Amino acid sequence: MRLRVRKAAHFLERTGLALAGAACGTFVGAHVGTSFAALTTIGFLLGMIALGAIGFYLGIDIPPLPFHGADEDSRASGKIDAAEFLSAFGTFLATLAAFASVSAVVLRLNLHSVWSWLILTGWLAGVTMQITAGAIARIRRAHAH
Repeated sequence: MRLRVRKAAHFLERTGLALAGAACGTFVGAHVGTSFAALTTIGFLLGMIALGAIGFYLGIDIPPLPFHGADEDSRASGKIDAAEFLSAFGTFLATLAAFASVSAVVLRLNLHSVWSWLILTGWLAGVTMQITAGAIARIRRAHAH
């Protein structure tokens, strides 16, 4: 029974993260859409929402590689965990872009188009890093079993 409750809690957590990513994607899409007329389509907005949901579902809460002390295998002790790094940096970029978008929308800022492109680029880079991190972690887990 405890395992089912734990799995249900994990599913709810992941779903909540996906919803947060979808909300972030909505704001980025809305802001960028107001800046560039060609991006005001429902397809673009739905794509931004989907990327946010997938990125935040897959790419947050990546289990890190086990820590190896200096006295253990020297190859593993200095290794950077790509999945953990991509997850952290991707989440930072995506949420920074979302924060900038929300700020621009709520404060009714008329940002220069360069800023809107930077927001879009940061968002896309961030969610791409999250999705990649999630894929790496899942492949790593599949090979461990």
